[in-house]
Amino acid sequence: APGAHAVITLDGAGWHQTGGKLQVPENISLLPLPPYSPELNPVENVWQFLRQNQLSNRVYETYDAIVDACCDAWNALINDPSRITSIATRDYAQVNR
Repeated sequence: APGAHAVITLDGAGWHQTGGKLQVPENISLLPLPPYSPELNPVENVWQFLRQNQLSNRVYETYDAIVDACCDAWNALINDPSRITSIATRDYAQVNR
């Protein structure tokens, strides 16, 4: 929208490093998170939940079996929105109305 400004939060992943090549438009700000701060990035808790509850301690015969297991785990999670809310919600981020 005209006059809009976006802020994109980035963790420290290597593919989030610009290397001086990324040209960010003036109406977008990049907000890098400090290192080792999963409490500021709720999706980290989603990945941890999937690893601990769906994907850990298993041996997969093929690459396709790995992909299928990941897809099954993801689909089970997105079919339970209250679970996502409970995993990713932070008390400090709540808006009291």
